[in-house]
Parts: sequence; C-alpha cells; structure tokens
Amino acid sequence: MKKITKIAASLFAVAALAIVLAACGGGSNTSSNTEASSSGSASTEASASTSTATTSASATTYRIATDTTFAPFEYAEADGTYVGIDIELLAAVAKDQGFEYELDPLGFDAALQAVQSGQADGVIAGMSITDKRKETFDFSEAYYDSTVCAAALATGDISSLEDLAGKNVAVKSGTMSQSWAESLADEYGFTMTTFDTSDVMYQDVIAGNSAACFEDTPVMSYAISTGNVDLKLIAEADSSSEFATPYGFAVNKGNNAELLQMFNDGLKNIKDNGTYDEIVNKYVQSVG
Repeated sequence: MKKITKIAASLFAVAALAIVLAACGGGSNTSSNTEASSSGSASTEASASTSTATTSASATTYRIATDTTFAPFEYAEADGTYVGIDIELLAAVAKDQGFEYELDPLGFDAALQAVQSGQADGVIAGMSITDKRKETFDFSEAYYDSTVCAAALATGDISSLEDLAGKNVAVKSGTMSQSWAESLADEYGFTMTTFDTSDVMYQDVIAGNSAACFEDTPVMSYAISTGNVDLKLIAEADSSSEFATPYGFAVNKGNNAELLQMFNDGLKNIKDNGTYDEIVNKYVQSVG
C-alpha cells in the first residue's frame, strides 16, 4: 500500500511539472506574437491606412475619419493613396506617440457623423474649431489657421460679391465657408446649392450652374495655383472675422480622451522638431 502511494505521489509530481512547463511555454509564445505584430506595423508606409508607429501605446487601433477631396489637406493620388497636410500630420503624430490607426475617407459630413455615432474614434478633415461644434466634439490644439473665400470662373464676368445678385452659388455642406455664404445671402441677393464634396462643387461652377462657390481659402488657392480648376478669387472673409477659424483634430465629446491627448502631445513634439513645418511647407508653398 505504501508502495502504491509513493508511485501515485511520483506521478502527481510529474504531472504538476508538466503543467508548469506548459504554462511557461504558452507565455513565451504570446509575447512573441505581440512583438511580431508591432514589428509588422512598423514597416507600414506613412501613406497607408495604418500608422508607422514602431510601438503601440495600447492594443487599440483607432479609426480616423477624413474628407475625400480637400486638397492640400487630404486628397487621393492617381493610385488611390491619400496624401495631404492632414494625412501626413496624422501619420507623424501617430509615429511620435506610438499608436495605430486606420484612415477612413468618408467625405466631410459623413466623417463627422461617423464620430458622433461611434463608428469612428476621431476626425481630421480641415475641420474648423467653432463654439457650436464644441457642443458636440472635443478638439485638439489648433494645427492650422484658415480663412474662407468665394471664387468664380476665371474667364467669367463675376468679379465681386455684388455681381452675385439674383444668381445661385455653390457651397459645401457643414463647412465654415457655407456659414459665411449664408451670412451674405440676403445682403447680396443670391441663392445656394449645397454639395458634399469640393470637387463636385467646383464642377458646378465650371459647368455654369452656379455663378460662384464658397470655400476655405488655402484649399481654393491651392486648387487655383496648381491649375486644377479654372477659377479666380473674388472675395475673402476678413482674417479677424468669426469665419476665420483654426483647424483641429476632433473626437466625440467626452470620448477618446487618451487619443486626443496623444494628438496634442504628438503635435507639440513634431512642431518642436521641425516635422510640422516640413509637412505644411511641402503643400502650402505653392498656394501663395
């Protein structure tokens, strides 16, 4: 009986040792897989949908919504790759702070709605920081100062806001430039047609359906200076007016505080090390 007891005790000890060894082996594999995942993310290009961070601040991959056509802040190249000030700033901030993200070009209105509904964690889309929007969103520190303007056909006879009396103009839904147009409509006697994207809005003017369009000044100036549209500036809001506002990164109010803080910290760092100026000058130098 004692012999049987000793054999049972020995078998129990062997089994216990096997469990301990198995547990140690499992922990090692998990760590290895995590490191491989981080390494894979580090090799991704800045223009891809995920960030180039070499380490991840958390296991979260943030979904960041943006506009589809708002050059020089975001726009697609011929191969479908998204580039622009917003795109490169986001990539630089993510790399600096070590977080991963997926970029989702939805269009401006859809991008804001995605954040409000919880389908996206944040938005960067040349979004003006306003008191009204602060009721719905929490904003980062400003990363660009902008004004708004009106533009008409370069070869047409519209050269001022006074020339818009009795005519229709094109505006982009949900933008500060739309708000400026609305504030002027009664004074100058024009009507408005709303569009979801800048490129379609421009085409409406070029096709002669609208006499002018209202847009953010750096965006319109970029489009004109690069020859993308045959338009000319006819008016610009005063830089001290309520329509001259800074752009900010935004999250839904009360949510994603960690992401917002990382954006602010990263923005400060890339401004301090010169990366911010390199990115902005790459796109804005031709605006004039």
